[in-house]
Amino acid sequence: MTKGTDGKEKPLDKMTVKELREIALEIPDLTGVHGMNKQDLLDAVKAHRGIKEAKPKKVNRSVREIKKQIQELKARKQALASEKDRKQSDILRRKISRLKKKTRRAG
Repeated sequence: MTKGTDGKEKPLDKMTVKELREIALEIPDLTGVHGMNKQDLLDAVKAHRGIKEAKPKKVNRSVREIKKQIQELKARKQALASEKDRKQSDILRRKISRLKKKTRRAG
């Protein structure tokens, strides 16, 4: 087994394919270990150990909602630019940039 410096086993997600294969070879019912990719090995080892995969919580916002929020922030940024409030304008610019990245990932 792969152990860290403190004697505990590394988390399965952090293990390499080679390390996962060593663990999977110890499972008696499992065949074709050398032909599996990392995700298959992870699933098999977790199933054998009885580890349930926790689903990550996703905030499912549509691209349209995000773009609407971007438009609102741009309008506020324009108003601040006319007032020459540079600090708040920069904060809004960064927020807009983050939201644009989210639309690219969501789309």
